Amino acid sequence: MLNIVLFGPPGAGKGTQSEKLIDKYNLAHISTGDLFRKNLNEGTKMGKLAQKYMDEGNLVPDEVVIGMVDERIKEREETNGYLFDGFPRTIEQAKALDRLMDKNETPISTMISLDVPEEELITRLLERGKTSGRPDDQNLDKIKTRIQVYQEETLPVATYYKEQKKYNDVVGVGAIDKIFENICKEVDKHL
Repeated sequence: MLNIVLFGPPGAGKGTQSEKLIDKYNLAHISTGDLFRKNLNEGTKMGKLAQKYMDEGNLVPDEVVIGMVDERIKEREETNGYLFDGFPRTIEQAKALDRLMDKNETPISTMISLDVPEEELITRLLERGKTSGRPDDQNLDKIKTRIQVYQEETLPVATYYKEQKKYNDVVGVGAIDKIFENICKEVDKHL
């Protein structure tokens, strides 16, 4: 199976590229943001707790995230693998994901990291905030908090995958199709 971790700061283009990767490689999409929203819409306890953290621009606690991801993997779709979009966000989550995937006998194949300068991230998020309705994309202070949290807490996950020789860096600025082409070059190495 092909299991990809699509990595990068908020606004790097993970959602845009995820859609294209899912279609091309027939992958099941696992986005923690989508899982949080689904749980919130269904009124689950985990969903409400996750929303509280997201609204503050902070990371959701690992046990909540991992529980949601585990339930999603257990759905067992007919696909060629999984695309993890915005997860894992901490080294502990990466380790938990590895244990979960090993238990299912389908390890992570590669991490693709989208590299985008901070100024571009802020511009993209503010633009997305105008159309998405997401409150965390409409407030500059919350955006800066999210980027800072990413740099301090999430960026170390890249080192975890570098040590496993699964890390691949792709420039996330430019034409969407060109970025996708560069991502595919890295993914195809793991087929």
